Amino acid sequence: MKPERKEAFMRIVVLLVSGIILGIWKGLIQILVVVNWLIVLFTAKRNAELANFSEYWNTEIYKFLKYMTFVTNKRPFPFSDLERFAKFGK
Repeated sequence: MKPERKEAFMRIVVLLVSGIILGIWKGLIQILVVVNWLIVLFTAKRNAELANFSEYWNTEIYKFLKYMTFVTNKRPFPFSDLERFAKFGK
């Protein structure tokens, strides 16, 4: 089997595994959006920990979409380490 074909089949596995994990993670992020919004509303300060945690999801979704559209061969979580492209700024 050609390497390109093998990689195409691997993308199906990545779609199923990463898609499920990122979908569940998305639900958590949506809850954290509301929590972070309430924190900002009542304290007038952003929560750095929530922002940093959310950035991991942003990065992994970006990597997932790039991988699934054949832009890159770098696999998303859990097939690679978690990454965070941006850092929280004040």
